[in-house]
Amino acid sequence: MRIAMWSGPRALSTALMRAWENRPDCRVVDEPLYAAYLATTGLDHPMRDQVLASQPQDAGAVAVAMTGIAGAAIVYQKHMSHHLLADMPRAWIDGLCNAFLIRNPRRVLASYDQKRAAPTLADIGIAQQAELFERLSDRTGSPPPVIDADDLQASPEAVLRALCRALGVSFCAEMLSWPAGPRESDGVWASHWYDSVLRSTGFAPPKHHAVVLSADLEKMADRAMPLYEKLAAYRLGTDQTASKK
Repeated sequence: MRIAMWSGPRALSTALMRAWENRPDCRVVDEPLYAAYLATTGLDHPMRDQVLASQPQDAGAVAVAMTGIAGAAIVYQKHMSHHLLADMPRAWIDGLCNAFLIRNPRRVLASYDQKRAAPTLADIGIAQQAELFERLSDRTGSPPPVIDADDLQASPEAVLRALCRALGVSFCAEMLSWPAGPRESDGVWASHWYDSVLRSTGFAPPKHHAVVLSADLEKMADRAMPLYEKLAAYRLGTDQTASKK
């Protein structure tokens, strides 16, 4: 079984990858489209040269690899939705079991801005998530599973059980904790982006502090919120309802 989890940055996507990798029946793949995204856009990201050297830069080659990859009963692919550019192929995604990890855009922007200044709406991937979600829903006639990062922190077991059930796999208690430290499966960019998760041994409780954004980022968050709320209406969890956090 090949699972593709479509997330934006700073949304617990790496912690969720850790949870899946800690299963004895699962192999993980970390952001396989990152180099293709950088090569196509020319964007100057942290560790750009290392990322380009570490992965195929052709999206078509990545598509072939991700639809044929094996090595375990479950292959979990952590994808950043903004890496899937408009002119990249999409048919390959239909052969995967797709799910979505979302997070309140205000929290995403506050966290992203600390790692890479002046993010744009395209950088946080919410519009791309909404587009792909709609495409998959139309193709299959039912919405793919959606989980929210804040719910995941608040009730890890409940959310992971709901996700596994929606994906048609058994829940494993091993998903709830993992050893601290790096993994061979981590992308080369881990030293810049993964400092918190490298120290983690499980899902930390949510932080309820107020999020303070610049005026520009507040405007961006206002544009992103309707897209987030559209996806949040389908989120799995303990109550199966959407909420504004």
